[in-house]
Amino acid sequence: MSTVAKPEIIAQFKTHDKDTGSSEVQIAILSARINHLTEHLRTHRKDFHSRRGLLQMASRRRKLLDYVKRHDLAKYQELLQKLNLRK
Repeated sequence: MSTVAKPEIIAQFKTHDKDTGSSEVQIAILSARINHLTEHLRTHRKDFHSRRGLLQMASRRRKLLDYVKRHDLAKYQELLQKLNLRK
């Protein structure tokens, strides 16, 4: 993920002016990194080290999504819709 995309993602998902690390922002950044790495793995099928990193990122995103779901169900539904995640 390029450094240009990260500020755009933060600007789109922030909850207040100085927000850079809320759960929503973290989930959005992880989703962008997961999508980028998925494209990489489509061309480099035997890159198992990157595949392990992808699984770790997906697990971290799942935990953050579970946290948001526990604390604010409406925000969870909105995040799933914005990021086009299933479940």
